[in-house]
Amino acid sequence: MAQRIILTGATGMVGEGVLLTCLAQPGVEAVLSISRRPSGHAHPKLRELLVPDLADLSAVEKELVGYTACFFCAGISSAGMKEAEYTRITHDLTLAFARTLARVCPGAAFVYVSGAGTSANSRLMWARVKGRTENDLLALPFRAAYMFRPAFMEPVEGQQHVKPYYKFFGWLAPGLRRLFPGAACTLREVGLAMLHAAGRGAPQPVLEVRDLVALAAG
Repeated sequence: MAQRIILTGATGMVGEGVLLTCLAQPGVEAVLSISRRPSGHAHPKLRELLVPDLADLSAVEKELVGYTACFFCAGISSAGMKEAEYTRITHDLTLAFARTLARVCPGAAFVYVSGAGTSANSRLMWARVKGRTENDLLALPFRAAYMFRPAFMEPVEGQQHVKPYYKFFGWLAPGLRRLFPGAACTLREVGLAMLHAAGRGAPQPVLEVRDLVALAAG
């Protein structure tokens, strides 16, 4: 069955890489990008829905019906943030979006980009908040839900939005993958793993780097 994907975060490095990967796959019929700003990409499969607040989809709920999966790639860095504000954006906004989608499109699979080291019991603020987010997403009535925990990610060709660190340290990626295969992957692998998980399932709901690389290859 052809996949129809809802995607968030297309103006960020992860979301853009996943977007370009999805658009390149013949099994993907359509991608609906939901964002506050245009992605900067045009493609026959791509439709963009601009909303002022991802936590409030009340005005566009009818546009979400009929999609097979959501790839939630939107997110921010916790650097310099207080826990309350980071929780509002990372946990509360994500759950508000996901609850709406679960209600209007319950047959969809939901894939959330978390991060390596995530744990609700962590002493690290970001990991603790993302861990709670993962747990709450897994409790929602989707057809399936998967939590992806990538680490260092290489962009795909044609990306416009690349994090500053990659411009300085990207040359290290091939060696990092050889020495520490559980620490790095490509955004193409992330996108392919999402499509495979949404289309045919994954071995477990939480996928670390090695898991998603294996899923992408399968």
